Amino acid sequence: MLLIFDCDGVLVDSEPLACEVDADVLTALGLPYTAEDIARQFVGKSMRDMIARIEADHGCTLPGDFADQINHALFARFETDLKPIAGVRDAILSLPFPRCVASSSVPERIALSLRVTGLADLFENVFSATQVARGKPAPDLFLFAARQMGARPEECLVIEDSPAGVQGAIAAGMRVIGFTGGGHCGPDHAERLRQAGAPVTMARMADLAGVVQACP
Repeated sequence: MLLIFDCDGVLVDSEPLACEVDADVLTALGLPYTAEDIARQFVGKSMRDMIARIEADHGCTLPGDFADQINHALFARFETDLKPIAGVRDAILSLPFPRCVASSSVPERIALSLRVTGLADLFENVFSATQVARGKPAPDLFLFAARQMGARPEECLVIEDSPAGVQGAIAAGMRVIGFTGGGHCGPDHAERLRQAGAPVTMARMADLAGVVQACP
């Protein structure tokens, strides 16, 4: 079995910070968004896909340095405020299976996230949506990660916190666990993941080993 972990909202509790930064930058550009708007519409999506959606929705063209503005503000917040998901390190170390990261974020953000939370040593293999043509909910990233790791889709188990990620894992022919323990997850989050296709959800990383072992 190959375990494929999303990063934001699964390994690190980054989504509340990211949603705040995205909303602040967009609002300053004259496109008023709240952090809740960002969480509902864009969590799990790549920056490329988020920009395309915003431009289509508003009939506008975002500045050429929009992604740089977001990353500059976000990386500064990560350095001081980012924390790992509670219990995630022990949960990962309790499992004997090979593992990797498959994230919608750019490589620099993934690397920073894992470094400041002390998780970088757990993952030799980290894959980004920038390496494939289509981001989640397309299956491209998960299939790419599996190929790079020498695993067949049916041998993979994905841990995801977003509906887009759950949909992408299922489209790739992989099993998936929905995680609802991130700071951005509201009381309806488990139901949203179930509606996206997750057959099982969990709210605590302390439960990961048991849920993995129980997965058919």
